[in-house]
Amino acid sequence: MTHTPPSTPAHRKTALIIGSGIGGLSLGIRLQSLGFDTTILEKLDAPGGRAYQKRTEDGYVFDMGPTVITVPHFIEELFALERDRAALTTPDYPAHVLEGERVREGESGGPRTREYVKLVPILPFYRIYFDDGTYFDYDGDPESTRRQILELAPDDLAGYERFHRDAGAIFERGFLELGYTHFGDLPTMLRVVPDLMRLDAVRTLFSFTSKYFQSPKLRQVFSFETLLVGGNPLSVPAIYAMIHFVEKTWGIHYAMGGTGALVRAFVQKFEELGGQIRYGAEVERVLVTDARGKPVKRPAGARVARGVALAGGEELHADITVSNGDWANLYLKLVPPQARLVNSDVRVRAARQSMSLLVIYFGFRRDGPGDRPLDLRHHNIILGPRYEELLTEIFGEKVLSKDFSQYLHVPTLTDPSLAPEGHHAAYTLVPVPHNASGLNWEVEGPKLVDRVLGFLEERGYIPNLKARLTHSEYITPDYFEGTLDAYMGNAFGPEPTLIQSAYFRPHNRSEDVRNLYLVGAGAQPGAGTPSVMMSAKMTARLIAQDFGIHPDLLGGPDVSVAQSEPEAVGAAD
Repeated sequence: MTHTPPSTPAHRKTALIIGSGIGGLSLGIRLQSLGFDTTILEKLDAPGGRAYQKRTEDGYVFDMGPTVITVPHFIEELFALERDRAALTTPDYPAHVLEGERVREGESGGPRTREYVKLVPILPFYRIYFDDGTYFDYDGDPESTRRQILELAPDDLAGYERFHRDAGAIFERGFLELGYTHFGDLPTMLRVVPDLMRLDAVRTLFSFTSKYFQSPKLRQVFSFETLLVGGNPLSVPAIYAMIHFVEKTWGIHYAMGGTGALVRAFVQKFEELGGQIRYGAEVERVLVTDARGKPVKRPAGARVARGVALAGGEELHADITVSNGDWANLYLKLVPPQARLVNSDVRVRAARQSMSLLVIYFGFRRDGPGDRPLDLRHHNIILGPRYEELLTEIFGEKVLSKDFSQYLHVPTLTDPSLAPEGHHAAYTLVPVPHNASGLNWEVEGPKLVDRVLGFLEERGYIPNLKARLTHSEYITPDYFEGTLDAYMGNAFGPEPTLIQSAYFRPHNRSEDVRNLYLVGAGAQPGAGTPSVMMSAKMTARLIAQDFGIHPDLLGGPDVSVAQSEPEAVGAAD
């Protein structure tokens, strides 16, 4: 069955987006503002992708994926867009955004955001627990940070001042100036290499932090954050030191109702602009032809995306097709091999994928008689006894370690609505190898869950947890591989190593197939909630260029992007 929207005026272009994650929704909003009629196709029964929100029969609400929200002006910019009116006069980082004070209490987010969702600041950003029971409250306040360093490792205070200066320089160049640059050709990349070398941003992040801090604890404090975007601190480039300044500049925020509330707000905005979402619409393949509309027989000549075929056999045609799904499986499963020259099976399978996760979603009774009060924060990083060795086992050796670190999220400390009265909802996230490990998660999953929950009780993080536990379920790499269709069960797309960053990361405009684009964690600039919103703007600019719409209509400065092949449609370069 073939379907083309019958009522679409001749002058309007059509777009299909595979996946309703935050990246796909953000791009859908932008495409509607550009004048495209956009349909988002979602395999699951509700929006969000990795940011899917689950409601249980016993009254708990769990965000199944991202929980850390930063750079609220990215969100405000999306809610300010209007249908067929993409003109924005503000730059990517307006002066008031850079100069304004970070919100430390009350409600955060701009006036348009407040019409759709309530954001509140979270302090501290993270409480970071060390294995010896001490902790560090990271809140982005330099004075608070200095005070805690003096208590923890006073000899490292001077090193912190140097780190603060040098990480700030990386942030200004790598995020503020280059953040929206699409590295579509090698010369674009080579032009920035001297600056990155000068900033020492190409060595590994852990090596970079080790220059400034002698204390193992502080080395962990200022390098762990890349784990939240799938990066190994021992191998990601030091440009990721900018995460420290991204959080410090704009704070950490929470959407009341959970990240799912932000997803629903994006859906509302998208539909207000005229976009449509179809749920239970699993894409089986991208329809690719040659320039004459004939089947492609070899990976040469014109290759053009014409739409998609759904698992039930229905075909949907559109002017552009965008994948917000997993990069590797887009090419390995959805795009026929005879249509791929750059993203061949060999190249895709050779790419290093990020680690995976075991995530436990659980509910428990609040403090009862005889229970020690809960002494946790909204975001808690609980580090194990080993750091470098554990990372090597997860990312390199791909084995299940004898110990673990975890991120414990307790949103009901901020938002009691996510649990029945008198209860907490929580999840704890444990980095584990992806499925190249060969681990049998039906066997190993329950054992690791028992170890993690037992640890939280025995170490006193949640006293008497097993007696207070009222709900428990979990996901493993099998969920990422099966339900989310992520290659080898990766949780964050390609691992952000130096040789898989910038130009070497998958391009937002397909190098193989015209009118096929990518957005989200697998594309540039990378994983993480702010990054996938940036990815949406970058991809929208490429589409605007290819269809003769000047990129200034999307706000901010022009970007220099070379066409990946000479037959690109309507190129404005």
